[in-house]
Amino acid sequence: MNTKILTLIIIGFLFIAGVFVLLKQLKGGESTKLKMQNEKLKILMIVAPKDFRDEEYSLPKEIFENAGVEVTVASKDVTQAIGMFGATADVGRNLSQVQAADYDAVVFVGGSGAAIYFDDSTAHKLAKDTYEQNKVVGAICIAPSILANSGILQGKQATAFSSEQENLESRGAIFTGEAVTVDGKIITANGPEAASAFGQKIVEVLEPLQFQP
Repeated sequence: MNTKILTLIIIGFLFIAGVFVLLKQLKGGESTKLKMQNEKLKILMIVAPKDFRDEEYSLPKEIFENAGVEVTVASKDVTQAIGMFGATADVGRNLSQVQAADYDAVVFVGGSGAAIYFDDSTAHKLAKDTYEQNKVVGAICIAPSILANSGILQGKQATAFSSEQENLESRGAIFTGEAVTVDGKIITANGPEAASAFGQKIVEVLEPLQFQP
């Protein structure tokens, strides 16, 4: 066989093989993307065993679930938590059993009962671990004081119910007084009127993470 013809055949074969490999890689990439799209993000919501703020729990939770996020509720030593106005929350995990590594975001719900976590070392560790693992951490109403007391708001912009301004500032936070404040992956809100915006902002921050390898 003519050497030139043989060379052309070999080049043609290598070209076809290269195209086949490239198409296979592209197909694999698409499959990976589809798999990632189908994986649910996970949020852990921390409520007080008694007197959490109803709207600050129910409205963000509804927004999370409508966005396809898997929500787990944790509290301290109860299987059902009771809100300030009678709402109930089925508690799936005890606070002592949860780990930041299992979730994409940890959200502390406010209400007067949230003060139970102000000096709770387990809650502080969870907030700190979530932050240090570069995950989303949120708190609303008086609950930003939990974050402040854990030490993660030092030098960070944050908001909260007005009663918590002094405590946040004493812990090094830059208090904004806004309805919702985002500083990196720390998201805080000032009360029940901001509950929906708070939930939506958490979803907005989380969504790009769903497509990261």
